[in-house]
Amino acid sequence: MKNYILLYLFLATFISLQAHELNGTIISDKSTPLEGVGVYNKTTGSYTYSNVSGYFELDDISENDTIFFYNLGYATKQITISERDLNSTISIQMQETEVSLDQVVLVSKVNTLSTFLNVDVKANPVKSSQEILRKVPGLIIGQHAGGGKAEQIFLRGFDIDHGTDIAISVDGLPVNMVSHAHGQGYADMHFIIPETVDNIDFGKGPYYANIGNFNTAGYVNLKTMKKLDKNLISVEAGQFNSLRAVSMLKLLEEDQNNAYLASELVLTDGVFESPQNFNRINLMGRYNFNNYKDQEFTITASHFQSKWDASGQIPQRAVDQGLIGRFGAIDDTEGGKTSRSNLWFNHTKQYNKHESLSSKAYVSNYNFELFSNFTFFLEDPINGDQIKQKEARSIFGAESVYARSFHIGDHNSQLKLEAGSGFRYDAITDVELSHTLNRKTTLETFALGDIDEVNMYGFINATYKRNKWTINPGVRIDYFKNDYVDKIPEVYTSKSEDKAFVSPKLNFIYAASHKVQLFLKSGIGFHSNDTRVVTANTGREILPAAFGNDLGVLLKPSSNLLINASLWSLFLEQEFVYVGDAGIVEPSGKTQRYGIDVGFRYNLSDHFYLFSDLNYAHARSTEDPDGENYIPLAPSLTSVGGITFKNLSKFSGALSYRYVKDRPANEDNSIVASGYFLTDFNINYNTKNWTYGVIVENMFDTEWNESQFATETRLFDEDNAVDEIHFTPGTPFFIKAKVSVTF
Repeated sequence: MKNYILLYLFLATFISLQAHELNGTIISDKSTPLEGVGVYNKTTGSYTYSNVSGYFELDDISENDTIFFYNLGYATKQITISERDLNSTISIQMQETEVSLDQVVLVSKVNTLSTFLNVDVKANPVKSSQEILRKVPGLIIGQHAGGGKAEQIFLRGFDIDHGTDIAISVDGLPVNMVSHAHGQGYADMHFIIPETVDNIDFGKGPYYANIGNFNTAGYVNLKTMKKLDKNLISVEAGQFNSLRAVSMLKLLEEDQNNAYLASELVLTDGVFESPQNFNRINLMGRYNFNNYKDQEFTITASHFQSKWDASGQIPQRAVDQGLIGRFGAIDDTEGGKTSRSNLWFNHTKQYNKHESLSSKAYVSNYNFELFSNFTFFLEDPINGDQIKQKEARSIFGAESVYARSFHIGDHNSQLKLEAGSGFRYDAITDVELSHTLNRKTTLETFALGDIDEVNMYGFINATYKRNKWTINPGVRIDYFKNDYVDKIPEVYTSKSEDKAFVSPKLNFIYAASHKVQLFLKSGIGFHSNDTRVVTANTGREILPAAFGNDLGVLLKPSSNLLINASLWSLFLEQEFVYVGDAGIVEPSGKTQRYGIDVGFRYNLSDHFYLFSDLNYAHARSTEDPDGENYIPLAPSLTSVGGITFKNLSKFSGALSYRYVKDRPANEDNSIVASGYFLTDFNINYNTKNWTYGVIVENMFDTEWNESQFATETRLFDEDNAVDEIHFTPGTPFFIKAKVSVTF
């Protein structure tokens, strides 16, 4: 009997020492359940997030553990676990407050840095569609067609053109256009109203099983507001006949049902000698249902249309010779028009504490027409080389992701599995490339056809957490079906190819403490190609692999300071590129990129927030001799940063900079694209529900080139072609005033 008693006491003691599970519900100070609140065990490093009902479960809990509850815009809450907490369901109430770094905890999550980025977004909200992407560390953009064309994007040693190697989406709706008339991956973000952006989720490299096509250099997923706290009306007016008006109005406000309507109107003549006559209108309506128990549903509809004239890139020699000024034009008949209408649905179903299903579906109607002249009179010395690119497309897609969490062993470990599948279908009619005159007369049609492209995919993603370690393996399979009907030949000509690609991922995160996190990311992705490339090459080498690695550290030595650093590399196999401006297929060969990203974010005080990012990239072709292996326009060194201030006697604002170093414009670096350093400033005066502000771009009136290309061109009176820098001048000193009211 004595032995049994001793055994019983031993087992009881052993069981009492085992880790337990903490569960409960998190609500706001308005008694509304909060989704996405982080729950972090400072003692063990384990963490979780609240679901749609505000419910959470956290493993590996013992008596006297310290638990943090954190979410941007809410004061961080801290509790110490008592014996009573281990045997009951707790309730946590979060209080709304100003956004600061101490509301974000360093946890062992694959893309932790994107959470900290949203402190930047909240501290200094985006003021234009261009500024949205500039929030991503290391990403720079350039506009070179009058403001209506999608921006040119650069990231991690890539000239991504308009989106070839970065996956961009908004609330799960893809922005990139496959097999676009102007170029693969064309990502026009101008249908997004900046004031609706709530946060930005981003990741660099091909390390994420749930992100597929275009995720080579990285991905950006914008998340817009599900509902409005207040109505907003805002008007901006400035130089160059610039006017912008925004409204965001509640249509429905109930406990479980909310709806709002947002609109944007933009008008400007631009800085150029030939007026841009630019206009853009955006409309977005959203309905959100949330029963704060087990289900959330959102339906969104939007429409965007834009029209503009442009002055295009100009040759440096024309400016040097005094033929035109910096803001002049060789051919000012460029320009275009575009529109996009979207309808998309997002739904989350929480089956129980451990199982959920997230689904989305979308349909878009898109039209595009662009007139450009890149070579002037090189090909046609009489009529000039103006081209027209045009298309009309419909996009359909859907995706579902099933998630299941498991307790393993004694609750010291947890496994979360995600399994998803989906498809995207693009039906594109009359994809055209033609030689035109004065945007009216078609002189010759170079390419005309219909494209049908299907991407079906599935993925499995696992996250295993034990003690200070998080291991994240995943695998993804993508299948592409490419069909092209060529309408140029008199005889019906149809080509079809298909291809599949398997992308494995494996990421490791070690949370050395609540102040130090180390990570190693690795993965294989792919560079997708235009349907016209796929069919022209009969399906060979048309999904080249991208091999990536990241080794880095995140440090949070104090609650108000974050430091990040990473070493990375990316190797890309052979790729074929369809050059939409010429209607030809070009091989690019193998490339190797590596570099370093460093940055910091620091709350100097309750009033001042400081941030900076520095990004270096070494990008080279591996198949060309040294000195002739530069990748044109690939940025080598970039930096962005600034300081924001708020609540200073009703004043708030920001002073920011962005820097791009000189970079090669051609393969042997004999032509150089000039770098720049720009400073922007904005200041606001807030009184009750009114805000009066001034926005200044390029406050020191720096002469800079926004987009640059090494191009062979010939002017009307020239006998021979010249290969040199052609550029779109950057905006000079530009000031505008703003007034807004909330109610």
